[in-house]
Amino acid sequence: MLSRVDTKFIRYMYDRVEWDTELNMILGARGVGKTTMMLQHIVLQREQGASLYVLADNPYFTTHTLYDTAYEFVKQGGKHLYIDEVHKYPGWSREVKMMYDILRHDLQVTVSGSSMIDMIRGLEVDLSRRALAYRMEGLSFREYLCMSKKIKMEPYPLEAVLGGQAFLPHDLGRPLPLFDEYLRRGYYPFFDSKHFLDRFNNVVLQTLEVDIPRQTNMSLATALKLKKLMAVVAQSTPFKPNFSNLGRTLEMNRTNVADLMAYMERAGLLRQLREDNDIMDQFAKVEKVYLANTNLCYALCDREPDRGTLRETFFFSQMAVDHRVAASPVADFIVDGHTFEVGGRNKKKRQIADVQDAFVVKDDIEYAYQNIIPLWMFGLTY
Repeated sequence: MLSRVDTKFIRYMYDRVEWDTELNMILGARGVGKTTMMLQHIVLQREQGASLYVLADNPYFTTHTLYDTAYEFVKQGGKHLYIDEVHKYPGWSREVKMMYDILRHDLQVTVSGSSMIDMIRGLEVDLSRRALAYRMEGLSFREYLCMSKKIKMEPYPLEAVLGGQAFLPHDLGRPLPLFDEYLRRGYYPFFDSKHFLDRFNNVVLQTLEVDIPRQTNMSLATALKLKKLMAVVAQSTPFKPNFSNLGRTLEMNRTNVADLMAYMERAGLLRQLREDNDIMDQFAKVEKVYLANTNLCYALCDREPDRGTLRETFFFSQMAVDHRVAASPVADFIVDGHTFEVGGRNKKKRQIADVQDAFVVKDDIEYAYQNIIPLWMFGLTY
């Protein structure tokens, strides 16, 4: 596996992980590159002899435990243990807790998993105050360009984007055709696969049919309603949720509908835009529901996605990685106190005319002017 690892392109998360910490947890939706990043670290640190990578669903673990494996590895001089797809091992969080409590002075452990519901539960129940957790998102527009065009380009801070000071390398050409490529298939690192759509659909189906039902003990009937709810959102995003009406459509009560939304959000399929609430953000009212990224819009809609929906979905997905995003009462979004109205090239400033620290984000333009910023620039921030 190590011999096939390419280290020319490194995801944004790599430099954020404190790899020497006793216990790291890398969370992320299926297909965003968690496994590759761990293998890259083994290669780049040149500590193959002191490192062990294991898949938690390997048949070996039907007759051996994770903890005993870690203990035997330490006795043989091992220093770094990487456990991939850890959520597929029953009781994983308790055994990882044992590793931390007993072996942490001898062994550094990194675990990853695609079932964010189970990973978050393990973090909250057994591993609180022990693990550093990192949530890894899909490719930004910047990362897509770096990976697909074989270039190196550093991310821009949000303030540079707001000042119109974010640029593409001159030899890349015009940004808008590249931006359209990204919207269609650039969020996942396997975008250049010959079987991209098959792999992409498998990611979605595995999440809906396996990951969420298994970790929430859903009945088969409820699991089928997950797919129906996903279809409803996909056809009408940005979706303004009316949980009572949805409950009637799905033949379930409104509380259960809200729970399904929360599960899909944690699994990386949806993003819920909440009202601006500094006190209890997670309990704030949900104003709109978006698909998690624009690739989902193209894959799940039975027609060409609405361009306005694509714009807002892209903006939300890029900004949510490093910034606090909330609904605006007068525009589309509030990001770290800045107000944003997102639209096409003909979008006017009327809605934000009387709002301080406000910006118009326009699709189909190449350059910034005053408080008008091209949409594509917001994809260069991570």
